[in-house]
Amino acid sequence: MADSSNERVKNLALVGQGGVGKTMLAEAMLHLTGKTTRLGGHAGTKPTLDYDSEEGARGFSISTTIAPVEWSGVRINVLDAPCYPDFVGDAYGALAAAETALFMVDAASGPGTITTRLWFAAEELSLARALFINRLDRSDADWDTALLTAQERFGNRLAPVTIPMGSGDAFAGIIDVVHMRSRHLVDGKPVVGEVPAEFLEAAQAAHAQLTELVVEADDEAMMTYLEGGEISQELLESLLATAIAQRIFVPVFAGSCVKEEGVISLMDDVAAWFPSMADFGRVPLVNGETLDISPDDDRPVAFVFKSLQDQQNGRLSFVKVLAGTLTPGIELMNARTRKTERLGHLYSMCGRETTDVKSVAAGDVCVVPKLEAMTGDTLSVTGKVEAAAFRFPNSLYRIAVEPDERGSEGKVFAFLEKSAAADPTLSVERDEETGQTVISSIGEAQVSVLLDRLEERAGVTAHTVKLRIPYRETIRRVASAQGRHKKQTGGAGQYGDCWLRVEPNPGAGYEFVDEVVGGHIPRNFIPAIDKGVQETMVDGVLAGYPLIDVRVAVYDGSYHPVDSNEMAFKTAARIGFQKAIGQAEPVLLEPMAHMSITVPDSYAGSIMGDVSASRGRVEGMSAASGQGEQGMTTIEATIPYAEVTDYATRLRSLSRGTGEFELEVSGYEQVPHDVQAKLAAEYAERRAEGR
Repeated sequence: MADSSNERVKNLALVGQGGVGKTMLAEAMLHLTGKTTRLGGHAGTKPTLDYDSEEGARGFSISTTIAPVEWSGVRINVLDAPCYPDFVGDAYGALAAAETALFMVDAASGPGTITTRLWFAAEELSLARALFINRLDRSDADWDTALLTAQERFGNRLAPVTIPMGSGDAFAGIIDVVHMRSRHLVDGKPVVGEVPAEFLEAAQAAHAQLTELVVEADDEAMMTYLEGGEISQELLESLLATAIAQRIFVPVFAGSCVKEEGVISLMDDVAAWFPSMADFGRVPLVNGETLDISPDDDRPVAFVFKSLQDQQNGRLSFVKVLAGTLTPGIELMNARTRKTERLGHLYSMCGRETTDVKSVAAGDVCVVPKLEAMTGDTLSVTGKVEAAAFRFPNSLYRIAVEPDERGSEGKVFAFLEKSAAADPTLSVERDEETGQTVISSIGEAQVSVLLDRLEERAGVTAHTVKLRIPYRETIRRVASAQGRHKKQTGGAGQYGDCWLRVEPNPGAGYEFVDEVVGGHIPRNFIPAIDKGVQETMVDGVLAGYPLIDVRVAVYDGSYHPVDSNEMAFKTAARIGFQKAIGQAEPVLLEPMAHMSITVPDSYAGSIMGDVSASRGRVEGMSAASGQGEQGMTTIEATIPYAEVTDYATRLRSLSRGTGEFELEVSGYEQVPHDVQAKLAAEYAERRAEGR
């Protein structure tokens, strides 16, 4: 492969609903450009891009791969991003590294929910966009409906640059609307001809629509068009690149990736009209400033858009060069960590295969091994340049993980930590309160893949368990009791005697008060009483959960001048506190989740019904106002946390993948009597079994 400094480069993020043929399009591009000898992943051939064993087993992509193809003097870095819901985080990284987002749409089903979500993510990043309507050779393909649905959802800026000649068994290729020519393959070779008569009217209508949109890129051309003047073919083609880069026009392509029809026209147009990074001129930075794009800059800047823990190559960082030129051995500083890192090797990557390169210029991407940088980090000479961060989807699916064999906890946690460091949609923590190792991810499949890799790469196995809920205990009324501890077994004895009063202390935590007068308890024993009370509070009295919001006063007692000591008074305090708490109407509290749930209007009723069924309460509703949220409702609700630990999965089912939510755990409320009785019974059972 030639070094990128001598080539024009365009970066294309390939995104859309899972299972619509994104990877097949990239495989077709590799095949048609001679990068591979056969169409990978079709008719029993081994795919070039979905090389991970987990991808083969599950039947969908789980990690972004790069397909660099050379066409018409341009290198097109195709970033094939996974768009299965649990792995869609990679798609956000791919969008951040691209100039254009190419959305794959199934000709039978039209754009799905993931497509819609990523469409507006691309809009936030100010990317150029295009659509490829695939699978027109299927019997249920419907070009007109798929196109109309996309236009209704994404706006009237969408217009075809290619249209199909027939569909299903009658699909015979495509018509290039820009040049008004037919295109199809014969034995894998492109054939260009006249537009067949039966498609001429549709082609002319598409050409007129395209022209009407593209002339908006130039005021003079617009006036000519409005005045009925002719827009020449030369002028039309000259305006296409501007119209696409300025997002005035969204080109729509027709084709079948399995048959490789429509793919050559796509590559022609990408090479001719799609923007490169230089067309945007500048890169936004976190401080509101911008970075000039230039390969001649002697202070290179690079941005990490993906990190990967590869079984063969170890830690790999996918990097886009924003300015200057990278060369092997260069040292750059990480803006986040302020640490200098050495880029020992630079690779071009196609699927799993890596090739050393001598330089990578601004606008291009490469892969660098053994960097400590994380996804979203910026590397520069000074360490003072930091590219604007992109937003990843919320990782709200939480589950606990336990090793199958005792003694392997450390090995499991180390693997999970290393995996989380490479994936910003994944995090792992040790919950000190519950003692659980907790994974936060986008969904179940992401955790399942992680545990499979744990077994494959670390040689240990683990399983998921439910999250333990951090319940609390408190009291509802005032009570008093005596704690008396007397022990005489020969020699020095133990004697401690104290009277304690407990009372609710809502929202104020634990408070200890010394009300003893007259020296009934010497001052040096008072701290021991406080300590005895606090130690007892840790395990509660109802179900083994910590007591909170209790005010404790010691107001009387007695002592022995010889047998009294700190241990005796600590024991007495435990006895007295347990008695008093038992008389003070102890209750169990549960943590509450404050949630903001955004769904299409049609699902709002189902969501509110589910909130009620989950012992929650709806606290407000409003029309969603965010970008791409037209026709969406936001529901504010408070629900017991124990009822929504699996809400990421539940919402996906309730809203057919269209809903999103935010959750914050704060505050406690009393549990219903039946829940308290159940938890108390379980606690008594565990104690009886010695657990």
